Amino acid sequence: MTSVRIPDGWPTTEGAARAVQDGLRGRVVLDELGPPPGTGRVTGVDVAYDDERDLVAAAAVVLDGASLEVVAEATAVGRISFPYVPGLLAFREIPTVLAALDALPCPPGLVVCDGYGLAHPRRFGLASHLGVLTGLPTIGVAKNPFTFTCTAPATPRGSTAPLLDGTEEVGRALRTRDSVKPVFVSVGHRVGLANACAHTLALTPAHRLPETTRRADALCRRALREAASTDSGTDQGLSSGSGRIRDRGPRARPDPPDRP
Repeated sequence: MTSVRIPDGWPTTEGAARAVQDGLRGRVVLDELGPPPGTGRVTGVDVAYDDERDLVAAAAVVLDGASLEVVAEATAVGRISFPYVPGLLAFREIPTVLAALDALPCPPGLVVCDGYGLAHPRRFGLASHLGVLTGLPTIGVAKNPFTFTCTAPATPRGSTAPLLDGTEEVGRALRTRDSVKPVFVSVGHRVGLANACAHTLALTPAHRLPETTRRADALCRRALREAASTDSGTDQGLSSGSGRIRDRGPRARPDPPDRP
């Protein structure tokens, strides 16, 4: 176990957080296709909160891009670093997510966020923010369209429809299972939109949500339960740990619930 502090100077007000987004947004790389689907490593990140205990847990789960078997995983637990404000959720999540990624025993490859990238009011959601800070290729796969609009894609798996802010396409609604509610895919950093959708399809062979998200969701919830059971209410740092997983196949569990 190691202890990682919330960065000095981390924003504490909405104005300061928006200023950070505005300052970093221009560093998003949009002219790279990104790694091909079904290759290399793909990592899912997700977080869970216990607001009463002021705890947040993040998980990073690395999958083999071809087999979708777990290669490695890591968790980080710390104090909540920012209040809940729609459009600024990255400031609640990034310190612990970075700690979980840093604790991995191998490079993460493409990172899949449970949230948004360019599909964000300031075009700088969690996936873009995380990509800029780490330099990693990132995409966002969300459960709802946030504040944007789209027509329903056709019912077959693989069908898409533009996710629009007015006339601007900020992402795509993607049907990952026949006749099941779509997910909402957006570019984060260093990945094209068509490739982001192709990765999402490769990660959803049996469920609506990507296997990366499903596994990271289960792991961060478990880490939060363990942290809450031992929390003394005094440690202000982040606890992180990592490990390799063997003989752990996909678990049949329902999709995680939507987060606001």
